[in-house]
Amino acid sequence: MLPAPDQILTVEQMRAAEEALIAAGSSVDKLMQIAGRGAAEWVWRIAGHHKVTVLCGPGNNGGDGYVIAEAIREKGGKVAVVAGTEPKTEAARNARSLYQGEVLPPDAGRHGDVLVDCLFGSGLARPLSDDLYSLLAGLADNHRHFIAIDVPSGVQSDSGMLLNEGLPQFDLTICLGAWKFAHFLMPASAIMGERRLVGIGCDPVPGAAQVVSRPNFSAPPANAHKYKRGLLAVVGGEMPGAALLACRAAQGAGAGYVKLFADSPGNAPSDLVVNPGRLSEVLTDDRNTAVLAGPGLGRHADARERLAIALADPVPVVLDADALVLLGERQLSERKAPTIATPHEGELVALERAFGVDGAGTKAERALALAKDSEMIVVAKGPDTVIASPDGRLACAPRASSWLSTAGTGDVLAGAIASRLAAGSEAFAAACEGVWLHGEAARLCGPVFTAGELADAIPAAFADCL
Repeated sequence: MLPAPDQILTVEQMRAAEEALIAAGSSVDKLMQIAGRGAAEWVWRIAGHHKVTVLCGPGNNGGDGYVIAEAIREKGGKVAVVAGTEPKTEAARNARSLYQGEVLPPDAGRHGDVLVDCLFGSGLARPLSDDLYSLLAGLADNHRHFIAIDVPSGVQSDSGMLLNEGLPQFDLTICLGAWKFAHFLMPASAIMGERRLVGIGCDPVPGAAQVVSRPNFSAPPANAHKYKRGLLAVVGGEMPGAALLACRAAQGAGAGYVKLFADSPGNAPSDLVVNPGRLSEVLTDDRNTAVLAGPGLGRHADARERLAIALADPVPVVLDADALVLLGERQLSERKAPTIATPHEGELVALERAFGVDGAGTKAERALALAKDSEMIVVAKGPDTVIASPDGRLACAPRASSWLSTAGTGDVLAGAIASRLAAGSEAFAAACEGVWLHGEAARLCGPVFTAGELADAIPAAFADCL
């Protein structure tokens, strides 16, 4: 089966999607065979003829495990099942009855090369019991490689929280049916290794969250000029380096003209226009198609004035860094054009406080609540990045390189998003495009890079989208 569209489903949405397939003529047993055999193909790629242990639990995730084990056995693989508990659903019992290989008790002390975790799936809402946790941990100690089916046992699917401490670090997580939030949210995402999706034929779910995916860009038309490609006005401040980083990124992300409004050119490159005039005058240029304010802005009275002038421009605005700390409800009350905010965790808390949002729930729920209350597109960035729109749209970015944890990379992200906005992308789309370019640029950089090197890799990431 082809994977479902790049949608991210809650446990409740996934159950409804499966029920819709069953109502259309499938069955739990058929779906289990599709999911289990699809997962077995990925397990086989890693394990081959090495020794495989499949740990099966009582529910349908355990049933998937019996299907996986039988598929590997049919290929001539060395596989055995360790039954953590007896199957308790009809589909799981049916799957066990079809498995013709070895079933071992929990105390068998099985050793092997690859452990496949089918103890519990996405429906788990409580910590593993002490005996089952000990069983999982003991088997992990006796195997070299670990594969989780759907989500690792001990993970809460909707929140990405770890229900048990000390869970194994998996090499691969094979998602069944559709992506879950835990595949993208920390801390669960950090233990999942590589992730692959096995589809079961789910239809798109209205209102479901989406995965940030590779954009499709095109070359400028034959009659293009710099203004047709978009003019981005970047509002500088007391720390010029951050604004310059944002400009470097913006120049490579599609806008035809990037102009920095700063008191002096500083060490700006020769291909960047720096306008030292009065901000209140230069931001009245009706050729501006987007404004970026925040990187290096500062937090003094002059910074507040510069932020107010930036927000007065009737074009889409991206707010980052210091601008988010200075921002309040009143400053957005007159705005009609879209506003994008790009907070890290500390800035997210500050915005929640400023807009009277309680900050409860998962990162995705917090981003949505802030977006709706503030009427901004919220890019809640970090090791897990979530993008939320006031209209309820939600997207999660694939886990990016951990080498992004260096100073200045947030300025690069703001520049990339603002550039896409200036180039004419709709605000939510621009946020997703900028996040993708940022992550891909980090991948292209490899290990140990500076924010400047990341900005310089944005054009190569952009080229991958043509």
